[in-house]
Amino acid sequence: MIGGGAAGMMAASFAAAGRVETLLLEHTPDGGRKILISGGGRCNILPARLDETRFITDSSPHTLRNILRSWPLHEQRAFFEQVLGQPLVEEVESAKLFPTSHRARDVRDGLLAYAVARGARWMPSTTVSGLTRVGDGWRIACTDERTLDADRVIVATGGLSVPKTGSDGGGLALLAALGHTIHEPYAALTPVNAEAAPFTALAGVSLTVSLVARDAERSARARGGFLFTHRGYSGPAVLDVSHVLVRSGGGARLIAQWAALDVDGWERALRPDGARAVAGVVRSEMPARLADLLVRRAGVDPETKLSQLRREDRVRLVEELARCELPWTGHGGYAKAEVTGGGVSLAEIDPRTMESRRLPGLYLCGEILDAFGPIGGYNFLWAWATGRAAGLGAAHED
Repeated sequence: MIGGGAAGMMAASFAAAGRVETLLLEHTPDGGRKILISGGGRCNILPARLDETRFITDSSPHTLRNILRSWPLHEQRAFFEQVLGQPLVEEVESAKLFPTSHRARDVRDGLLAYAVARGARWMPSTTVSGLTRVGDGWRIACTDERTLDADRVIVATGGLSVPKTGSDGGGLALLAALGHTIHEPYAALTPVNAEAAPFTALAGVSLTVSLVARDAERSARARGGFLFTHRGYSGPAVLDVSHVLVRSGGGARLIAQWAALDVDGWERALRPDGARAVAGVVRSEMPARLADLLVRRAGVDPETKLSQLRREDRVRLVEELARCELPWTGHGGYAKAEVTGGGVSLAEIDPRTMESRRLPGLYLCGEILDAFGPIGGYNFLWAWATGRAAGLGAAHED
C-alpha cells in the first residue's frame, strides 16, 4: 500500500481484514494530513445526501457511478458510526456530516488504529521512488535504498493539491511511467483571484449566491456561500465552479446572481410604482455594502425613488443584480485547491476491484483517479469507496 491518506488508510483496513500481510507506506511522519485540515479541523467526513451528478470526470460517468454505488452513502455512515465508533452529526444548513467530537484528529487516528488493529503494518516516513514489475509481482524502491517485494500493490498517493500535506504528484508520475493514461491534472475546488477588481473593498463580506462559470467547452453551476477576499472570491459556490475557470486558461466567464431573485424577480421588486429608495429595496436582499456598490455600478443614485427609476436604469441595475459578470485574473492553484482534477483514466480501472486493466496486481484509489466532487464531503466519500474496493480487491485476488 503506497500512500497513507484517507483512501490508503481505508484500503489498508479492508486489505488487512482479509488476512493478507499488509504494509502501509506513507512518506510523511504521520499521514492523513488532509483529514486533519478538512472542515476547518472538524473533518467533513461525508455529505448528508448524495447527488452523483455533481461529480466531475473526463472518463465515463457510468463507470464513476458504478464505483460510487459499490459502497452506498448509508453504508459508509454505518461503518464510521458502528464499526469505528464515531457517531456523526449533520450540519443542517450545509448538509455536511461531521464527527460529534468535531475533531478531525479523531477520524484520522481512529481509521489508522482500525487498520493497525486488523494487522496492517504502519510504515511512516517511507518515500517510494520506483515501482517495477518483477515476474508476477512488484518491487517497490524507496529513497532510503530499501526495496520491498509484494504480490499486489495499491497506489493511493493522492494528487497535487495542498502540497504541504505531502501531495507531490509522485504517484501519477509512477503510473504514467508504467503506461497508464493520465488525464491532465488541474487544480480544482480552488479560490479565484481578481486583482484590482472593483469588489476589493468588500473583502470580508459573505452571502449566498448562484454562480455560473462557462467557456466554449464547459460550464458549471453552483449555489452556496460566497466570500469576497482581499485577493478575489472564495466560498463553496466559488470553489465548486472554479475548475471551469482553471481549465479555460483565462477565457471563461463568471456570472453571479446575488440574491434569490432572478431577472423577473428583480423586475417585479423594482417596478416603478413606489416611494421606497432603490438602495433600500436592494439592501433587503443582500448585505448593504454590496447593495450600494452594485447600485452605483449600474449608474443609479442609491436614493432614487422607485417611482423615479428610469427604464434604462432599471435594466442596467437588474443585470448587475441577477447577471453580474465578475472580473477574475487567476486562481489559487494547487496550494489552495482542495482536490486535484484529472488523473488516471477510469477506463483503465475495474470498477468492482479498482484493479488496473493494464497491469494485473496493481490497484488504484482516491484522488489519483480522474474524478472529484463538490465541497461537502463528496471527495472523502470517493476516497472511502475507492479505498474499500481496492482493499477488498487486493485481498481477495487469487
